Amino acid sequence: MKTTVIITSFKEPKTIGKAVIAILPQLSKEDELIVVAPDNETLDVAKKASKKVKIVKDFGKGKPAAMNLVVKKARGEILVWTDGDISINDKSVRELIYHFKNDKIGAVSGRPISIDSKSNRFGFWGHVLADVAHEQRQENSIKNKFLFCSGYLFAIRKKLMPKLPEELLSEDGYISYLIYKKGYRIAYEPKAIAYITYPKNFKDWIKQKKRSVGGYNQIAKLLNVKIRSFNQESINFWRLFKYVKNLNNFVWLIELFIARLYLWSVIYWDINVKKKRREEIWERIESTK
Repeated sequence: MKTTVIITSFKEPKTIGKAVIAILPQLSKEDELIVVAPDNETLDVAKKASKKVKIVKDFGKGKPAAMNLVVKKARGEILVWTDGDISINDKSVRELIYHFKNDKIGAVSGRPISIDSKSNRFGFWGHVLADVAHEQRQENSIKNKFLFCSGYLFAIRKKLMPKLPEELLSEDGYISYLIYKKGYRIAYEPKAIAYITYPKNFKDWIKQKKRSVGGYNQIAKLLNVKIRSFNQESINFWRLFKYVKNLNNFVWLIELFIARLYLWSVIYWDINVKKKRREEIWERIESTK
């Protein structure tokens, strides 16, 4: 199956070259790698990284609009999506594509792993939340239940790729749910790894989580489905105490619970009450760059 790997990016000239170099050796002659970004600086670095890279300049209207644009230009039967500020391991593309031998599989999620230190609050939070997401995906995959793809790294059959509303906050969540509703399974491949740096301060942490968690709230409203809530999170919070190895971990875990409660209140206010648009909620997170 011909594969198109697509890197979505925005003002990431420092990291896009590394992302490109990590992917190219994994592609066959028939496959293609496309970098889509609105800024020339990122696209110029991608061009210099390899002549094999195809460049698409989007109109700066956000990631959903960029994804809609580049899908029209992709020639692969399978689309692998990742971001310009992360790198993937040397087996990721192959491990993802393998699952599409099964005609019932519509999409496959990779596994985000934090590369931050666990010795501070935000590094600890990143590891805990990434590990919890891994366990949930693995459990749901084994039981053939619905699971959300990770926006950091996932693959999808091109024929199933929907046109995305430009106001979306969580493209991966929206895509995952529509694929599942069409009767396809979503697989999980933990050997396809995306190495992630998470926010280093509370302001950036809230910005990021407003986009991801708030995106699920938005999808629930757009598609009239019940997906996630703070109550659902709270029920399983006790499971996180296995990550407590010392007093600092205990304190940081309690702070995480309080932070998530605050996050959900902010999301409710911004999306349900003030009805903010995507461009008002989406903010660049500098501490992860």
